[in-house]
Amino acid sequence: MSHEWLVVGLGNLGSFYDETRHNVGFEALDLLARKYNLSFQSKSDLKGLIAKGTLGGASVLMLKPQTYMNLSGHAVVAVMNYYKIELSRLLVLADDAAIPFGELRIRANSSSGGHNGLKSVEEAIHTDGYARLRIGVGSPEAGDLSDYVLGQFSKEEKKLLPEILGRVVQAVEIWLDKGLTSAMNYANRSSTPSIGEEQHDT
Repeated sequence: MSHEWLVVGLGNLGSFYDETRHNVGFEALDLLARKYNLSFQSKSDLKGLIAKGTLGGASVLMLKPQTYMNLSGHAVVAVMNYYKIELSRLLVLADDAAIPFGELRIRANSSSGGHNGLKSVEEAIHTDGYARLRIGVGSPEAGDLSDYVLGQFSKEEKKLLPEILGRVVQAVEIWLDKGLTSAMNYANRSSTPSIGEEQHDT
């Protein structure tokens, strides 16, 4: 088995979906890659964009599937098979409309929660026993959920997004360095100021 780790960011292909709620997994992975000066290369045989590097001593692959959301699992299983990635070394980053905006949740062995990307991953690797980091994007007060997640963040949300993505990056780093439990303790307890809440220096 490989000693490499695989971090997957879920999103939809194409500039039309840039900066939408459903693509926040892509955005988080982009920030992680920039922090370590890594660039993504297209691997058509693996159905995705891949960046490789060393993060805190860990050899890491980053994957952005280029299959559209509901076929993300095709890229994930292709990369896992090619690089012989162990299931315990897989972490998937995805948006979640059932979680309040800015909150993070890391879990393993949980359902897809209706997320088509996570559902595709589960179907492709034949198990839900992998770690996933859900990034809360909130839910609409009214209207269609699909339109909401495919829409862009509000101005107020965009102001807070860099802090949220920074916490996602830190959660990934903790997962790589100290394992799933420590990452869960960090991510599941961390929070972002609510929209409209004033932030003061202390």
